[in-house]
Amino acid sequence: MKLLLILAIISILISFISNREKTMLGIKKGLIMFLRILPAIISVLMLVSVVLFLIPNEIILEYLGEKAGVLSYVFAAMAGSVSLIPGFIAYPMSGMLVNSGVSYPVIAVFITTLMMVGLLTLPIEIKYFGKRISILRNLLYFFGAIIIGVLVGLFY
Repeated sequence: MKLLLILAIISILISFISNREKTMLGIKKGLIMFLRILPAIISVLMLVSVVLFLIPNEIILEYLGEKAGVLSYVFAAMAGSVSLIPGFIAYPMSGMLVNSGVSYPVIAVFITTLMMVGLLTLPIEIKYFGKRISILRNLLYFFGAIIIGVLVGLFY
């Protein structure tokens, strides 16, 4: 984290030396974008925190923990497939799940299906790409996410 912060500061300094106006404009636009998205981030993080507080760790671990075995991958894949959560919310939420005892391979399956499979958006996708391609793409990504989780489990 410190390295990224140092690199960001160095990059801003180089940019500032190169062109002050563009750098200041970029910083202003970035701050405006951040302030616009901040209420959504805070509200979703609060909602996720409340849900994780209300659902006992035993239930989370029953479905997503090591005791669930292979089914934890399937449950994570199903949850990710039907969720409409943006990535900037999914990653902190995944951190909370890891702190609750969910393994990294299961989190990898959840995040991968969350980003690549969209059962709720499937009707829109079918409208633009056709039924065959849309269903095939979602199925391939669904099973691909499980393979990614297995690979993460092998290397982690």
